[in-house]
Amino acid sequence: MPTTYDPKAAEQKWYAYWMEKEFFKAGMRPEAEPYSIVIPPPNVTGMLHIGHALDFTLQDILIRTKRMQGFDTLWLPGTDHAGIATQTKVEQKLRQQGLSRHDLGREKFLEQVWEWKDQYANTIHEQWAKMGLSLDYSRERFTLDKGMSSGVRQVFVELYRKGLIYRGKRIINWDPAARTALSDIEVEYKEVNGHLYHLRYPLKDGSGFITVATTRPETMLGDTAVAVHPKDERYQDLIGKTLILPVIGREIPIIADDYVEKEFGSGAVKITPAHDPNDFEVGLRHNLPQINVMDEGGMMNEEAGPYQGLDRSECRKAIVADLKEQGVLISIEDHLHQVGHSERSGAVVEPYLSTQWFVKMQPLAEAAITAQKNGEGVNFVPDRFEKTYLNWIENVRDWCISRQLWWGHRIPAWYSESTGEVFVAYTEEEAREISGLDDLKQDEDVLDTWFSSNLWPFATLGWPDESSSDYQRFYPNNVLVTGYDIIYFWVARMIFSALEFTGKKPFSDVFMHGLVRDAEGRKMSKSLGNGIDPLDVIEQYGADAMRYMISTSSTAGQDLRFRMERVEQARNFANKIWNASRFALMNLEGVNFADIDITGELSTADRWILHRLNETSRDITRLIDSYEYGETGRLLYNFIWDDLCDWYIEFAKLSLYGADAAAKAKTQSVLAYVLDRTLRLIHPFMPFITEEIWQHLPHEGETITLAEWPKYDAALENPQAVAEMTLLMDIIRAVRNIRAEVNVPMSKKVELIIKAGNEDTLSIITRNDNYIGRFCNTSSFEASLDPQTPDKVMSAVVTGAELLLPLSGLIDIEQEIIRLEKEVQSLNSEVERVEKKLGNQGFVAKAPAKVIEEERAKQADYSAKREKVLARIAELRG
Repeated sequence: MPTTYDPKAAEQKWYAYWMEKEFFKAGMRPEAEPYSIVIPPPNVTGMLHIGHALDFTLQDILIRTKRMQGFDTLWLPGTDHAGIATQTKVEQKLRQQGLSRHDLGREKFLEQVWEWKDQYANTIHEQWAKMGLSLDYSRERFTLDKGMSSGVRQVFVELYRKGLIYRGKRIINWDPAARTALSDIEVEYKEVNGHLYHLRYPLKDGSGFITVATTRPETMLGDTAVAVHPKDERYQDLIGKTLILPVIGREIPIIADDYVEKEFGSGAVKITPAHDPNDFEVGLRHNLPQINVMDEGGMMNEEAGPYQGLDRSECRKAIVADLKEQGVLISIEDHLHQVGHSERSGAVVEPYLSTQWFVKMQPLAEAAITAQKNGEGVNFVPDRFEKTYLNWIENVRDWCISRQLWWGHRIPAWYSESTGEVFVAYTEEEAREISGLDDLKQDEDVLDTWFSSNLWPFATLGWPDESSSDYQRFYPNNVLVTGYDIIYFWVARMIFSALEFTGKKPFSDVFMHGLVRDAEGRKMSKSLGNGIDPLDVIEQYGADAMRYMISTSSTAGQDLRFRMERVEQARNFANKIWNASRFALMNLEGVNFADIDITGELSTADRWILHRLNETSRDITRLIDSYEYGETGRLLYNFIWDDLCDWYIEFAKLSLYGADAAAKAKTQSVLAYVLDRTLRLIHPFMPFITEEIWQHLPHEGETITLAEWPKYDAALENPQAVAEMTLLMDIIRAVRNIRAEVNVPMSKKVELIIKAGNEDTLSIITRNDNYIGRFCNTSSFEASLDPQTPDKVMSAVVTGAELLLPLSGLIDIEQEIIRLEKEVQSLNSEVERVEKKLGNQGFVAKAPAKVIEEERAKQADYSAKREKVLARIAELRG
């Protein structure tokens, strides 16, 4: 192996090898249990960002682990056509050429969009490869491909025929720049410094007025009532009376409705059914007129009277001036409030009364709610998101699914140009058969992107053909990994759609991770210029470092702060693994896979590292299955850096460089075995470097990606070896600490005397004196139950033994006494803490017996150490 690891060369080489050999293809283990994940499809709007890298890496860790555990794994890739997002990008490109989509016409424009899609789908493929994702490309899907389109049509037609899809006039989010309806997720709310305008609406009979407030005075032109709470005593005599709408002069009633909060403001609210969703509902209850005062571009229309032709912002200025002049405007106060903006065009979103297609959500939601409450629903990780999910689905509103776009699934509805009737069908031919008419024209609108993506878990596997082999084998999926920010818009919709059309939940688990933020905790955005391109990170540090950092810094459901220095630390960790492996390989020359034997006579260090590997394998498996990536990363790091590299490899050198051929062969076997299994454990996190190293090790098989996952083996449990190594490490650390305290370098040999507390401890020390002598660098070493000790020594106490270093002439005895007194103070604190805990009757009554026993053992240990230190102080004071 080269002296240094070259990520670029390894990543390119091994990904090409994996692709050529088709190691990631599902269905290669027909006898095995299936395990499937479908990728949350990224939009074909541009490059993937660091949030995608987190999401995809977490999935790759799962699928690689399950593949190594012997499952028949499917990780299905795909992309989303992303309706408005993609269309907006292409229209922006056309505007640079001085063109609009209308200049091209629908067919030519869609050709341009397909070209865009192909370009960016290829870019996404390249990014997936750079990240090392183990996807089955043979099953890749796109939300506008033939199979998905078939599923979308079937869902639309079936829901329509069940009475669950209807066409109607309702308030929706409207983008006046893109001139289309928007889904809730396409609306970004920003804090805006605005104003609250207090207006005086006069009573028709001249007896007074009612005060109302609004942030949007231009919408008052569409007011059709003023509402008060039915129990508001201030307005009891006014309910049913008539007001005169200022400027326009239209007569509007005063109505009573529970929607009004009588404690808020004046307790009177202007009702504008065509420009506010809540007012729309009030209007339906009271049969109020719906007056739309704007056109689709946000310009005031003929209903706006003298303001017709003005832009809505210009109208606001003009009407405020007129209201002032007429004495209607009482006051204007500053008002900070949330205003919806189109995620794509940036325009202020208009609540707009429009004829659209809707899904009737309540019947679909009820089935999902019942399943969840009966214990037959999806398992949310973390479980707090189940409450979030239920809260939304229990209060769900009808879903506007039509979009005034050209890019997307065109709505399968045809209109008779002569009668105006609507016919929903799978094809135009079927619509003609149903209608008996020839003058049919298909609806120009397309469906909301989420309408197709909510079928993703099952439509990608062959549905609506339920006899499809992939559908039969891999549906439902085992898990969905996604960010918590789309729990309403995607996760919930997939669940109710799956229950309605397959009768099964779409996945067993849904693991919700957080968002990636910058080092200061801010959301990444173009305006802040704080976005992170995962390819830039990979270019600088390698894919493995990026993968390890973002996955192990992630806690379920919590946002992650991206710090480049942590990627650098992950790169250093990869280099540590590389260097340790190089050392091992230099000492494994001539060792074949068949030679590896970890049975028989083994050293303390050999038995200990096998125990720690076995323990780590068990815990890592449990943590990955529980989606606890952060804790997994901590365990892997501690085992590899501390146990394997800092301790075992150093201890192994004694056998590897020693004269005992049998001991050397055993240590070689243990080293090869442990390194092989360690690489397997970290492979899902760092696939490239582990493949590169593993291929140099004695091994069986073509690739580490298919190597068997390390299993817990009770035969490798060795608490005795752990106890021995713990004592040895404590002794070595204590001696090194004493050296550091008095600035005695490790290169200088020292005398060491160990006073063992009992025969068992003495036996451990005697059996392992070679380790103590080597790593404490002793010139002489004596261990006994009652050794002769000189007057001037440095000392330390470990569990079961006292360490004495004769250092006459190197230390100041008074300073040593001061040091020991500080140690007594520290031990006093520990003894007091444990005694306080054991003296707490509540703790003793509730804590498990094992915990109480452990605390008592600590008490005895700290007390014994304290007595020894006190005795040593007395000796020095002599």
